[in-house]
Amino acid sequence: MQPQIRNFMPGDEEKQVAVYNAAAASLPGYKPATVEDVRRRTRAKDFDSATRFYAVDGGQVVGYCTIQANGRIGYPWCLKGHTVEEPLLNAALDACRSGGIKRVFSAYRTDWTAQAMFLEAHGFRKVREMVNFAQNLLDLPTMVIRRGLNVTPLKRDDLPAIAALAPGIIRIPPERMESYCFSNPYFPADSLFVLRKADETPQGIGLLINNGEYANPLQVDSAAPCFRLGAFGTEEMSTKRINGLYSFLVRNDGDATAIGLDMLSYVLNRIQDETIDVLAAQVPSDANHLLSFYQKYFRKQGSFPVFEREL
Repeated sequence: MQPQIRNFMPGDEEKQVAVYNAAAASLPGYKPATVEDVRRRTRAKDFDSATRFYAVDGGQVVGYCTIQANGRIGYPWCLKGHTVEEPLLNAALDACRSGGIKRVFSAYRTDWTAQAMFLEAHGFRKVREMVNFAQNLLDLPTMVIRRGLNVTPLKRDDLPAIAALAPGIIRIPPERMESYCFSNPYFPADSLFVLRKADETPQGIGLLINNGEYANPLQVDSAAPCFRLGAFGTEEMSTKRINGLYSFLVRNDGDATAIGLDMLSYVLNRIQDETIDVLAAQVPSDANHLLSFYQKYFRKQGSFPVFEREL
């Protein structure tokens, strides 16, 4: 008999946690899920019960799968002895298609090989790694502070030029990017700054998260599949809030490193009187010029793969 696949119902939080903790307990880096964490999400104002799918067999929830509005899809977890991964995944993919989502993606730890194999067997392909970095300020190169840098706050009419700096990294349209930059509940608009040419056109954009209530980058699991708040390319993702997160975008040309150093110099001067001791970063591996910059000046912490599938 095929299991029943249904959407979320009140009370499923405990059942979901029980499934995940039983199914994932032996995996590297496993951290137990809690009912409180799941309940916090299901009671959020924007929670949609149609984004969670549960397999029920004999009146018992034996598996579940989740999707997000941005196309992120979770691995279909199930209890031992119940092979419900296929119907759960199919239900999740059908819901994405019905919602007009053209591309789905998933992210898990590098050392969760069974999950990666399942995704690849079902049409997903590894497209990039998200690489995490951190560097103590005292270990960064001694920077010459250039007093003549033309750095100003980001303006709304900068956004089209900013998107053109690094095509393919920012994956949301300009109208939503405006809200992300200027009405973000997790960082103020003055977290963003622009390095300009003499004619005021943008050469680069940077973002610095300065919030002492956010996590210390040296005390988080850098191999966990957590997108970092503020890193360009993670817009509209569920993110981990990291204090001292620094991200920047420049064109992929011969000036990329020099402009990157100018922006890093500005950041170090900006925070010299702040409480940030460590700068953190996250960059997609397919942005080669940005990855090379961080590899040269920061210390790599860890990374995780991202899998995508077209619908």
